[in-house]
Amino acid sequence: MARKKTAPCKRPYSLVKRLQSSDRKREKILATARTQLESNGFLSFTLEALARDSGVTRQTIHNLFGTKSGVLDALFDQLALDGGMERMREVMCQPDPESMLASFVEVFSSFWSRDRLLIRRIHGIAAIDPEFGAVLERRNRRRQAAAARVIGALEGHKERGSAAQRSATLYAITSFEFFDVLAEACGSAEECARLLFAIVEKAV
Repeated sequence: MARKKTAPCKRPYSLVKRLQSSDRKREKILATARTQLESNGFLSFTLEALARDSGVTRQTIHNLFGTKSGVLDALFDQLALDGGMERMREVMCQPDPESMLASFVEVFSSFWSRDRLLIRRIHGIAAIDPEFGAVLERRNRRRQAAAARVIGALEGHKERGSAAQRSATLYAITSFEFFDVLAEACGSAEECARLLFAIVEKAV
């Protein structure tokens, strides 16, 4: 009886190589996107320019990220990872409300100060570019939800106003815009972080 022929099995390392190649291309594209935003702003931030400067095709960018919004989301994820935002998971699990509040403020102070000039530019672009604005708004909603959770843990301080008001206050005070203005006056990120926490303590 003749043996049935089976399709040749792809060598495992071929998939690994493809994944590694995709990772390298992804890193290159995100690094190029960051460089474009830092140097030229959003006017030159197109998929065509990104593909050209990254040395890949537009189809490659589409395969890896989908749209320009996908590139921006991935870039923001990378900035968040580099800036220590993964610590927020630990912050939200702290049993002591006062420690949760202090850590919440510290994490965002550290994040805003790390790439302050780039984040300032991104916020400026978001004000006039709908795609940037939509991506940034999704990030802000996460911070807003986290602020509400922190205030929920501090529910014993009811004499300081309603939970909704205090959540809105914490959300506003931990915004990049507030931090950026305060940092200009303080002269250092460390002093700004100390002052920011003092303001938060009194406000919420």
